[in-house]
Amino acid sequence: MTTPDVPEDLWETHAGWWQEGFTDGADPEYEEQILPLAAHYLQGARRVLDVGCGEGQVARLAVSGGATTVIGVDPTRAQVELAARRAGGPAYARSGADRLPFADASFDTVVACLVFEHIEAVDDAIAEVARVLEPGGRFVFFLNHPLLQTPSSGWIDDQILDPPEQYWRIGPYLVEELSIEEVEKDVFIPFIHRPLSRYVNALAHNGLLVTQMHEPAPPAGFLAKAAEYQAAATIPRLLLLVTERHQR
Repeated sequence: MTTPDVPEDLWETHAGWWQEGFTDGADPEYEEQILPLAAHYLQGARRVLDVGCGEGQVARLAVSGGATTVIGVDPTRAQVELAARRAGGPAYARSGADRLPFADASFDTVVACLVFEHIEAVDDAIAEVARVLEPGGRFVFFLNHPLLQTPSSGWIDDQILDPPEQYWRIGPYLVEELSIEEVEKDVFIPFIHRPLSRYVNALAHNGLLVTQMHEPAPPAGFLAKAAEYQAAATIPRLLLLVTERHQR
């Protein structure tokens, strides 16, 4: 895997970008798609761990859905501090996903929302999720779709062809690569592209077997804000894997 140098403080530096743009009702993909899916798969959960919780919106959702114990962990101080200020019932701690500070089988549900595409130690992190889940427990695993995140992929408006043609260009999908992307002006975030099989095989190796898979179309609110994606409405931006913890 290509591994450029990644400044350690990028997430601290740009925490406000995430908090202002993707929480508290600001983002239509969260409001119309991600949070409803999370609410559905958190139904009946009692003890929930939110890995990479950010400012806590999914953790708060778990509490509102009836979970009695909800803990969110995130390595970024600015995220955990805002999560604590926004309260809503969960407890929070600073921790990376690859060394979770909990005993074996502590939770019946773990959720990770758009987190693992930023984690270098992916095998350790998935092993930790399996370790802290009780047998039969559920891992609700949201990813930016690997097809979308492949480096050099994107929507192409080809005006050279006659007639002009629009299509989605796919980059080197099978190559794992860490890159630092400028997600908006002067905001740089590390992403790690991996093919879907990389995640599924790591999950299976740790006894986390896929029971549901969703590739929803982009929601209407997102398409209304991003006119350039209107013609790419059949290209999934989100991938959701729901897994169940089996004995290995």
